[in-house]
Amino acid sequence: MAHPVDVHVGQRVRQRRWMLGMTQFQLAESVGIKFQQIQKYETGANRISASRMWDIAAALQVPVSFFFEGLDGQAPDTGEAQGDVLTDKEALELVRSYYAIPETQRRRLFDLARVLSEAA
Repeated sequence: MAHPVDVHVGQRVRQRRWMLGMTQFQLAESVGIKFQQIQKYETGANRISASRMWDIAAALQVPVSFFFEGLDGQAPDTGEAQGDVLTDKEALELVRSYYAIPETQRRRLFDLARVLSEAA
């Protein structure tokens, strides 16, 4: 059975990879391993060694600490974090698309979304 910390770290790897629009194959290629190993890391089936985590963090352009965010020094749940919008692939795609919009238009879209949410 996968350790909850390994599952959490794997979920964070997947989230960041999705945010960058990167495939498992691309990530695996950038760190010099097979994509099947990335699959195992993302599910928590295999633990990520410190040196491999360092390489993955560099490939995903985040500090190593990114993978542990949300643990808060407590034992994590074995399931996906409830209420964490970044565990939803559709939400991640929306965020990625949002940041692809030029900044001035993005600000207007943000203001519109805020007004619409307050009206509901």
